[in-house]
Amino acid sequence: MQLVSEIPVLRELRREWQLKSKVIAFVPTMGNLHQGHLNLVREAKRHADVVVVSIFVNPMQFGPDEDLDAYPRTLPKDAELLEALGVDVLFAPKVADMYARGLEQQTFVEVPGISYMICGASRPGHFRGVATIVSKLFNMVQPNLAFFGEKDFQQLQVIKAMVTDLSMNLQVFGVATTRETDGLAMSSRNQYLNAEQRALAPVLYQKLQELADVIMQGRRDYTKLANNCKAELAELGFKPDYIEIRAAATLMPPSHEENNLVILAAAFMGKTRLIDNIQIKL
Repeated sequence: MQLVSEIPVLRELRREWQLKSKVIAFVPTMGNLHQGHLNLVREAKRHADVVVVSIFVNPMQFGPDEDLDAYPRTLPKDAELLEALGVDVLFAPKVADMYARGLEQQTFVEVPGISYMICGASRPGHFRGVATIVSKLFNMVQPNLAFFGEKDFQQLQVIKAMVTDLSMNLQVFGVATTRETDGLAMSSRNQYLNAEQRALAPVLYQKLQELADVIMQGRRDYTKLANNCKAELAELGFKPDYIEIRAAATLMPPSHEENNLVILAAAFMGKTRLIDNIQIKL
């Protein structure tokens, strides 16, 4: 595995792969890798000749009161994990190279509509930062395929819309959420939880499962169901950010005839913001 930090070096490698007609898969991450990330890599390797993984903690997608400085950075350990899986290139660029003119002067990419709702309403500017950095990375790596986890379901839809709108020549794949044995969605931020919080955190997914079961049984009063779920979580010690039942394809409020739904959730456990979702086919 090659560790690359300079954009021209990556581009030269990309040119060599292109001359050999290699299929290139790309997995963008912010590092501090867990099994969820590694499953994305495994899936990428199934589809491609060359796998590139990026590690970049993107300041543009963090809000002013969020955990940019505290976000765990574990590049040496991450590199060992990726090399063991047979990744070809680990691309770990510097902030100064990615945002040479600074964040305030950076040209940005924004996907209207879908970026402003749900998680985007709670974290203004977040999806602008995501779309901008992913578009930059796509431009540098020029992959044929890119892989993202479905835990960040809205992020996945934002990226798919961006790729379609900007006529990017690649396929985007969503990979099922990887969970701990007790159901908690794997996340680098889970390590912020203390022992008591960690024991309670899986209840978020359990409540989403209960909500999904009720919908599968025929309930369609979505707003009431979501509000009830938020109240139950609050009683248990969570601080719910949102519980939303949406059409999976558009993330818009669903009609009663909509067959493909997604329940999206975010809730704080202490200072740790947990997100999760469940897709439902009726």
